[in-house]
Amino acid sequence: MTLAQTVLSVLAGLGLALGFAAQMARWLRVLQREHYDPSSMRRFLARWSTPPVASATAPQAVRDRRPVTLSHVLFVVLVVSVVLRADVLVVLSAIAYGLVCPWGLSVRGRTSPLVWTRRLRTIAVLATVVALVITAAGAWSTRPWLAPVAMVWAVPLLLDVTTRMLHPLEERHAREYVDRARARVAAVAPRVVAITGSYGKTSTKNHLLDLLRDDGAVVASPRSFNNRAGLSRAINENLADGTRVFIAEMGTYGPGEIRALCDWCPPELAVVSAIGPVHLERMGSLDVIDAAKFEITERASIVVVNVDDSRLARWVPRLLAQGRRVRTAGSRTPDAAVRVVEETGRWRVLVDGDVVADVDAVAGLQATNVACAIAAALELGVDPRTLAPRLSCLQPVSNRSQVVTAPSGVLVIDDTFNANPASARAALALLSSLAVSGRRVVVTPGMIELGSLQYGENLVLAQQVLAHGAELVVVGRTNAVPLSVGAERGAMRVDTRDEAVAWVRSHLGPGDAVLYLNDLPDHYP
Repeated sequence: MTLAQTVLSVLAGLGLALGFAAQMARWLRVLQREHYDPSSMRRFLARWSTPPVASATAPQAVRDRRPVTLSHVLFVVLVVSVVLRADVLVVLSAIAYGLVCPWGLSVRGRTSPLVWTRRLRTIAVLATVVALVITAAGAWSTRPWLAPVAMVWAVPLLLDVTTRMLHPLEERHAREYVDRARARVAAVAPRVVAITGSYGKTSTKNHLLDLLRDDGAVVASPRSFNNRAGLSRAINENLADGTRVFIAEMGTYGPGEIRALCDWCPPELAVVSAIGPVHLERMGSLDVIDAAKFEITERASIVVVNVDDSRLARWVPRLLAQGRRVRTAGSRTPDAAVRVVEETGRWRVLVDGDVVADVDAVAGLQATNVACAIAAALELGVDPRTLAPRLSCLQPVSNRSQVVTAPSGVLVIDDTFNANPASARAALALLSSLAVSGRRVVVTPGMIELGSLQYGENLVLAQQVLAHGAELVVVGRTNAVPLSVGAERGAMRVDTRDEAVAWVRSHLGPGDAVLYLNDLPDHYP
């Protein structure tokens, strides 16, 4: 091998190594943001390779429009080069793909940088070792460059496989924290309230905490710590001796998860806020979501259900037949045991048909979630006669329909943590109710993880924005097609939320209002 060939080989090797490292940084960040779900590699590779415009519910003209990305071009170059045995082009296409693709998926991360936890480091090391072994084995072939080239392109597959390989180790590691949490719950022996729902569970949890705060000795799982790792951490770090009530938010991505949480954090009281198409992409159907949420009732002696939700209303006879005590709650259902009726900025609270409170409503709070929290508080011994002052202490939930006035004079509704059809409708109603004389604008990337419903729900969302007399600013390209179609091509497009905020600041002023509806981290296209 001549000196020139050696130099070129070294440069090619360095380029492939840099491409592999760049791909690892990108996809490790996606894996971490998706809670180390190995199947997320496949889903997000599909999202970035071909934006999701081909839903079965989309018009045929839209489904036929298959966008060509840089990844597609480089893949074609790779295949042709392999067939023609043009190894220089094979290597160059792999280096180019590794360094810059998928176009727009940042290496460092704008909204969600990598956090080098023990688990992430373990996955990264194992994936790199596997890649090196395959590369070394390929060095003995007649075309030694194919193995490292394949590793650059196969990083998502590598991370999928290595995450699955490490799953038994992670399970054993997680059991240590779960066992500590189980022992802590048994030692402190609080009354455990478990709250779940496709949406509304965090709000209901926070409202219940506010209602019980004056009684003291109440602890709630923080923020959205609602899976095994988050809930066990919340218990191990926050469940102090003498805690009277522990409020545990419980989420799920699939059947069996809530049942497993209740096994080591068994609830006396279960609260279910809603059943809807959140995480439908993972769960498959509303029936699966329904069954997964019902698991929270299996160990509870008392169940609070939101009977405004037609699916949850069907739970009531089933639960009664199982011998559970059921307390129904809602805002629209006349025969709900606990009902919060919102009228002209006030809440009228009825318990078993009797009015027990009539207070000013807290802007941005959903009356149904408040009703569920009140029902749970009553089951925990709160006197109905004390509800009025307690309700006045309810606080808006961060990033959920919070209304503030910006320094520019623009009224801002921060609903960036809500991402489902029901909350979107409520946020639009709130936007319409604001006393503004100027423009109303909705900034959104749309709703995600709705499976086959995603195209149609986002199209309807855009139509609802227009029906409320608002303008639409679409962020990113995940749902750009249905939102643009629904807005009759009248929507403005920006790539990032920062660009949208800059546009709002330069175009809106006193007398205007803006709704920031949902916010996607930058591992979404």
